[in-house]
Amino acid sequence: MAKLTAYYSRAGENYFAGEYRHLNVGNTEKAAKMIAKITGSDIFRIEQKISYSSEYSVCVNQAQEDLRNNARPELVSLPAYINKYDEIYLGYPINWRNMPMAVYTFLESFNWEGKKIHPFCTHEGSGFSDTVKELKRVCKEAKITEDLAIYGSYIDNAETEIKKWLSSNFLTRIAV
Repeated sequence: MAKLTAYYSRAGENYFAGEYRHLNVGNTEKAAKMIAKITGSDIFRIEQKISYSSEYSVCVNQAQEDLRNNARPELVSLPAYINKYDEIYLGYPINWRNMPMAVYTFLESFNWEGKKIHPFCTHEGSGFSDTVKELKRVCKEAKITEDLAIYGSYIDNAETEIKKWLSSNFLTRIAV
């Protein structure tokens, strides 16, 4: 069974534990790399062709504008052989109780029939909001499994939580 960890993440100035900090690697990217390492999955970064600003307040305005317009930002690329994957670990940060619009671009680019999507997100207090419901709406043909919401400010200490999520839900045959 081939697996893919696909994620959207943002480095730069971020809201982190109640303050603004510069992150060299985004929180969701850190989680995605842990998941890919543990599961042995391939990894793919969902990346917008025109990136948001690295300055947090400017990025917020850009992302809110995309959300208001229900935009589908053009992506740098898509995985060439999505059909070879049976399971997709899908990660994203929560933006105003939603997935980043680039994740919609990614999801709407494929037929998800017969695939399992294991969603995980990073947030600073909102949890998954309604994004699992949105995943089920957009990817009707997929089986959406148990989700994992991780506080972004906790990400550097989340490996045990990630392993527990993986072993209790999907990887009973893998010792973690």
